[in-house]
Amino acid sequence: YYMAYISAAGQLFKDGEALTELFLKAESAPADYCFPNKLEDIAVLRFAIEHGCKKKAPYYLGNLFYDKFSFKEAVSLWELSAREEPGFATVHRNLAIAYYNKKKDAGAAKEALERAFRLDPFDARVFLELDQLYKKLGKSLGERLAVYAEHKELRKQRDDLYVEYITLLNEDGQYGEALSCILSHHFHPWEGGEGKITRQYEEALLGLAREKMKEKDFAKAEELLNRALVYPDNLGEGKLEGTKDNHLYYHLGLCCMEQGREEEAKGFFTLATLGTDEPAGAMYYNDQPAQMILYQGLAWEKLGEVARAKARFYRLVDYGEKHLHDHVEIDYFAVSLPDFLVFDEDYTVRNRAHCYYLMALGYLGLKRMEKAGVYFRKAANTHPAYRADSYGVSFPY
Repeated sequence: YYMAYISAAGQLFKDGEALTELFLKAESAPADYCFPNKLEDIAVLRFAIEHGCKKKAPYYLGNLFYDKFSFKEAVSLWELSAREEPGFATVHRNLAIAYYNKKKDAGAAKEALERAFRLDPFDARVFLELDQLYKKLGKSLGERLAVYAEHKELRKQRDDLYVEYITLLNEDGQYGEALSCILSHHFHPWEGGEGKITRQYEEALLGLAREKMKEKDFAKAEELLNRALVYPDNLGEGKLEGTKDNHLYYHLGLCCMEQGREEEAKGFFTLATLGTDEPAGAMYYNDQPAQMILYQGLAWEKLGEVARAKARFYRLVDYGEKHLHDHVEIDYFAVSLPDFLVFDEDYTVRNRAHCYYLMALGYLGLKRMEKAGVYFRKAANTHPAYRADSYGVSFPY
């Protein structure tokens, strides 16, 4: 493009054939890793578009404008590129992001991203982005798992994608399959992924342990819970600072109690009371999960400290009521957010759902089941992440 621009400006060619050849070479060159980013690139690419380069040049210029916050012009350029070269998957992927984040058109975003994936069904990044869009649009757990089943060859290509699949398995109650997937893969840490696979490892073993507890096989359940306390090397990370494992210790206490080992049970229940009893907004990976406070309260109940137990439950309810109408934004320099951020998130709406969820946990601990159900439904109706079939939490009842 630059050679054509400079040649034309210097009138180096007497006829247009040489200029056309340069434009053809530019348009047909692989787009991988080509990302114009300088202001002087604008004139060059506009010159190319004016001279008939309407397949890739508008795509490149659209990338530049989107990066410079000129979103409307970027979308217009990408749409031109998509019309002229409809088989170019990446431009449809870019349009999907712009439609969702800037035009607030979820339907157009879904159509564009599905087209991008149809054009390149081997792109694991686009598959992950499509699944995240489905999640935001409220697709059911079963529907999302069915899509994964159609594309088995992609699941292991990215750790973040594989963790998402394992999460769905756990949420669907397929704990054995989830654990098998975890143990057969070597994971690598990535920014924003801290604690994700270790949590799923715990969830899989806890789910299996709870199944054994229902079968009255408390010895096997205890074995599974003890495994959950120690992470195997293939997970690629150890315990995060401050991790207390209240949920695991509470269930270990139940197992020991059922086997007549009262003193050991008391010790585990005591461990389950540790950690902060102050709820958090669950915006960052190292925020203590809210259900840990629920398990603290349940453990205090088992230890005969009813007042301390109720204090935890009421704290969950109070926090939810107090922060229900907060306006929430992330800090510009925020790192290690718990979600894969391609599509914009309304953190005020998510906070409202989270507050409903905390209130539901509190009422669950207080044995006010009808009220707990009301707030679980409110959370599910407010944000797709809190839908009953897509939010993996092990409840003690």
